[in-house]
Amino acid sequence: MPGLMLLDTPSLYFRAYYGVPESMTAPDGMPVNAVRGLIDMIATLVRAHAPDELVACMDADWRPAFRVAAIPSYKAHRVATGHEEEVPDTLAPQVPVIERVLDALGVARVGVPGYEADDVIGTYTFRAGGPVDIVTGDRDLFQLVDDERSRRVLYTIKGIRNLQAIDEAQVSAKYGIPGRTYADFATLRGDPSDGLPGVPGVGDKTAAALITRFGSLAAMLTALDDGVTDGFPAGSRLKLAKARDYLAVAPAVVKVAHDAPLPDISITRPVAPRDPETLVALADRYGLDGPLNRLLTVLAA
Repeated sequence: MPGLMLLDTPSLYFRAYYGVPESMTAPDGMPVNAVRGLIDMIATLVRAHAPDELVACMDADWRPAFRVAAIPSYKAHRVATGHEEEVPDTLAPQVPVIERVLDALGVARVGVPGYEADDVIGTYTFRAGGPVDIVTGDRDLFQLVDDERSRRVLYTIKGIRNLQAIDEAQVSAKYGIPGRTYADFATLRGDPSDGLPGVPGVGDKTAAALITRFGSLAAMLTALDDGVTDGFPAGSRLKLAKARDYLAVAPAVVKVAHDAPLPDISITRPVAPRDPETLVALADRYGLDGPLNRLLTVLAA
């Protein structure tokens, strides 16, 4: 399905880091497993899907102020020191190498100050005029699936060579909710991995029942505020009423942005490297000849 492919780059390089042995090193002994793994992932994706446009979406801010202001616990448990995200010692030096490789290749690399990679993905998806494939291991991005507009997630839970294509039917089958309501469902049940508390006492089944019954979180809140009693599973109405303050602010945290100020750059998939000399230097410095040659062959094809 040619169109726009959006890479959740942090998700992918973390997966590469843990999936490729650290014995993959540069000539000087520096681990380059995440770099090599990501390059091979991109080659596999381009070979399989041949996107017309390709964007490596980045975290310019992994814990944006607007989300922390709404819910202070947002990703708070991931903070190692100060405001730095905890990244393995042998991965952190590889991230700048990844960025330099992408730039030399000519793959559009986009991060927006004050926003996460998810928000860059959400904004490109919202603006796109054709099909969109979102490659990620983050289920939060299931909220962007839209069959009518040919938006789907290629989920890496089974590995980059065996991606699970997530569309509205898959979301409905997995969670028992309408296909485009994942964000509302996630708001109710919460997500401990992101520091989102959810509504105490409301788990997956109750959240799914509420969203299915009312169609959306907004409609459910209207019914709650209007004193409606029908359609609320036993005991859930009181729990929701107690969590009304959380429910008022949580959607702004859970839903990805659609209005991040994207840079005015070309996102056309490159067929040749933008900076061949720099790419050769990077290949020599970090021992990347094999994966880069594989990717360049796929891009040229």
